[in-house]
Amino acid sequence: MEDFQDKPGVAVVTGGTGGLGSAICRLLAERGSRIALTYRSDRRAAEALAGELGAAAGELDLTDAGQCAAYVNGVVERFGAIHTLVHAAGPLVRQVHLSKVEPAAFADHLTAEAEAFFNLVHAALPALRASKGSIVAITTAATHRYPVRDGLSAGPKGAVEATARAFAAEEGRFGVRVNCVGPGMLTDGMAADLMANGDLDERALEVTRRNIPLRTFGSAADIAEAACFLASDRAKFITGQKLDVDGGFGV
Repeated sequence: MEDFQDKPGVAVVTGGTGGLGSAICRLLAERGSRIALTYRSDRRAAEALAGELGAAAGELDLTDAGQCAAYVNGVVERFGAIHTLVHAAGPLVRQVHLSKVEPAAFADHLTAEAEAFFNLVHAALPALRASKGSIVAITTAATHRYPVRDGLSAGPKGAVEATARAFAAEEGRFGVRVNCVGPGMLTDGMAADLMANGDLDERALEVTRRNIPLRTFGSAADIAEAACFLASDRAKFITGQKLDVDGGFGV
């Protein structure tokens, strides 16, 4: 498939060095898109991926609205257009009961998730209107069926999803589509980090597996497939929606 071969400009992917972001970058490139990826701190990984894909890598603090505007303007100036925006950036979210989360920590996650998404989309809207482009936000399946101790993810990402629906309702008249992908339990990406640091031990993983009708975990490739589908013209009549990729966890 070459869904993006004839699209003008580039696809911007935030969090391009993460497990999900890098898989999305690779699949977009495989399907014909040029890529501009952003990273927060892992410059070496970003440059390696950019070299692999012939992409452009840029450091970006998404919580800084001025930086977002400057970055988007620079991409448009360099590549002429933005046809797709995939927001795959986000902080590592520890598994902890909300009663043990300090208000300041919750506020930080709201900033890193919801404010970051708004800053980026707000800056990119003129370019996306011009290209009749698509936005895909990577959120979480936990906003549909809540797993205990995942409130630091579900709460802020719920705000991202509500904001995405609002943008979909308001920007459809300009031909801009906005959708979300909700990852369930995966073998890579952030889940791998949580396994490594002990937040998800073998007992917790087995309980989670039993709660998934397909009795298995997904992968970053599954998320990339969903994101690329929603960004493509194959989904041209889909907007304001969320596709959970969770093995049936939310049923």
